[in-house]
Amino acid sequence: MAFKVVIPARYSSSRLPGKPLIEIDGIPMIIHVARKARLSAAEEVIVATDDERILQEVTKHNFDAVLTDVDHVSGSDRILEVAKKKSWDQDTIIINVQGDEPMMDPQLINALYEGMIKTNSNFITASSKFENFDDFSDPNTVKVVVNSRGNALYFSRSMIPHTDSFSAEGYDLENSFHHIGIYGYVLSTLENFCSFPKSKLEAIEKLEQLRALDNGMNIRVIFYTGKIFKGIDTLEDLIKVKKLFSS
Repeated sequence: MAFKVVIPARYSSSRLPGKPLIEIDGIPMIIHVARKARLSAAEEVIVATDDERILQEVTKHNFDAVLTDVDHVSGSDRILEVAKKKSWDQDTIIINVQGDEPMMDPQLINALYEGMIKTNSNFITASSKFENFDDFSDPNTVKVVVNSRGNALYFSRSMIPHTDSFSAEGYDLENSFHHIGIYGYVLSTLENFCSFPKSKLEAIEKLEQLRALDNGMNIRVIFYTGKIFKGIDTLEDLIKVKKLFSS
């Protein structure tokens, strides 16, 4: 069975307006992401955007793009609209790659698909070990705790699970992992997820995936051992990534 990659790309951003079109090494960020996705085994790569300027830039670089409703509250809703417009079958596997991940590893995209097939999962994401205490304590870095079956118990911006050794000198991270914001789902599962209203925990943590847990959905978590680069959320993130590209 093959899979498709859809990349949500919203123009508006409170911290970095027009983020998908910001140039890195002379190329718009969204094009870097699409190129990484094309290096995966995906049979199709589509950018789902709410802005004509992004659509034009994407098609200029010979990628497929779909113009979606500007009022979507999440990337998942944007992806669902693409699936409906494309008339995809209910068992289609979709990998959601964030539009601000220009350093995305194509092998991670493949690993998500392979994990779905191997574990017969309908909803999957990824995690890795924390590299340092600063990342663990950073509220912009999402943490995930996983149960004995390999499914997510909870996602949080806080340091979870609680321990008395929360310090840079002696912290224990054996049970807490860095959540990587990439998702895979079967279309029927995505449709079910998008049908639920925004949950209270989702609103508190500002983490969309908590809506799934709130409604009894299982999210399988695979462990990724490759190099992790944060998505670009702030000007500081952008500066770091630009330095990496220039070097």
